[in-house]
Amino acid sequence: MSPPFLLPGTPQSSDPMARPESSSSSSPSSSSSSSPVWNYLWIPLLISLSKELPLAKAHPHHFSSIDSILFSSPSLPPPFPSCPAPDPKLNFRPVIGILTHPGDGASGRLDDSPDASYIAASYVKFVESAGARVIPLIYSEPGRVLEKKLDMVNGVLFTGGWAKEGAYFETVEKIFKYVLAKNDAGEHFPLYAICLGFELLTMIISKDNNILEEFDATDQASTLDFIRNTNIEGTVFQRFPPDLLRKLSTDCLVMQNHHYGISPERLQKNSNLRSFFKILTTSTDRDKKAYVSTVQANDYPISAFQWHPEKNAFEWGLSMIPHSDEAIQVTQHVANFFVSEARKSPSRPSARKVLDNLIYNFSPTYCGKSGRGYDEVYIFTKPTPKSSI
Repeated sequence: MSPPFLLPGTPQSSDPMARPESSSSSSPSSSSSSSPVWNYLWIPLLISLSKELPLAKAHPHHFSSIDSILFSSPSLPPPFPSCPAPDPKLNFRPVIGILTHPGDGASGRLDDSPDASYIAASYVKFVESAGARVIPLIYSEPGRVLEKKLDMVNGVLFTGGWAKEGAYFETVEKIFKYVLAKNDAGEHFPLYAICLGFELLTMIISKDNNILEEFDATDQASTLDFIRNTNIEGTVFQRFPPDLLRKLSTDCLVMQNHHYGISPERLQKNSNLRSFFKILTTSTDRDKKAYVSTVQANDYPISAFQWHPEKNAFEWGLSMIPHSDEAIQVTQHVANFFVSEARKSPSRPSARKVLDNLIYNFSPTYCGKSGRGYDEVYIFTKPTPKSSI
C-alpha cells in the first residue's frame, strides 16, 4: 500500500518505512534525508483536516453570526423579501405647520423690518429628521390665508421666543382653538409647544395672563425628574429605551433656556390647567426652584415642553447645549413621536398646493455670528402670494 501522500520526486516503495536508495540523479543528502520526515508530518495534518470538514458542514454559519440572528434555520436559504403595502390609515407624507415668531431672530441685526418674522432652522430640521415636511405659518398673515395653510398640514409646532402679547398671542390662541376643534371633530391633529409655546398655552388654558413665574434657567443643561407612578403610555416618552429614560433623570441631557415657567403647585391649583394637562416631568433652575418641564394633554394629542428638544442636534451657539450621543437620541425620539402622531392625520391636501407653500421655497440665513444663539433662521418679510394658496 502506498503512503497517503508523497512529495514530488520521492521514490515509491512497498514498505512505507523503507528509506529511498541514493542515486546519482537524487537530491543532495540533506534533501533526501528530509523527505521521510515530511511524510510523517503530513499524516497528522490530513487527519486534522478530515475532522474539521464535518464540523464546517454542520455549522455553516461558523464564520458569520448574522445568520443566527436573521434565519431561524441556518440550513434553509434566506426567505424571499416581501414588501407589504403601507397602512392606508396612515399618512406617510406628513406636513407640519411651524408658526413664525416676530423679529429676525437676531435683534434686528439681519432684518429690522417691522413686519419681519422668523423660524429657527433647528425646528425645521427637527421635523424633517423624523420624516415630515414643513409649511411656515406666518403669524401676521390674514386669518383666511393662515386657515388655508392649516388645512394643508397634519400638525402644528409652536416655537420658543419672547412674544407674549399682541398679534402673536392672538394668532397662537386662534391656532390652538383650531387644533382643539379638529380633534373634537374626530380628526387626529397633534400640537407640539416648546418653551414660549408651552408658556402661551399655560396662559390661554388657565385664562390668566399673569400665571407664569420667574425662573433662572437660561443657557442651562438639566435633568428631567419624572413624576412617580405616571403612566407614560401614549406620551412622548413611550418609546424611549429604559436606559435612556433613566439617564434623563441622572444626566443633563436636555437644554433649558427660559426666564419664565410654572411651578407644579401653581399648575395644580388652577382647575383649567389641572384638568387639561398631565405633568410628566419637572426640572429645577439654578436656585433649586422646581418648575414643570413636560406635560401631555389628557384628551388631545398635545405635548408641551419647557425645554428645547430641537437644540441638542441642530444648534451650537449656546455653551450648555448637550451634544452627547444620548442627548442626540433624546432629540430624535421626541421628533419621531411628533411625526408619528402627524401620520395619523387623515388630511390629504393637494400636492401642488403643498409644494407651493413648503419652506423649501425659502432660504435660511446664517446668523451664528450675529444672532442670539441660533445658527440659522428663515426670515419672512413678504406676505404669501395669493397664487400659492
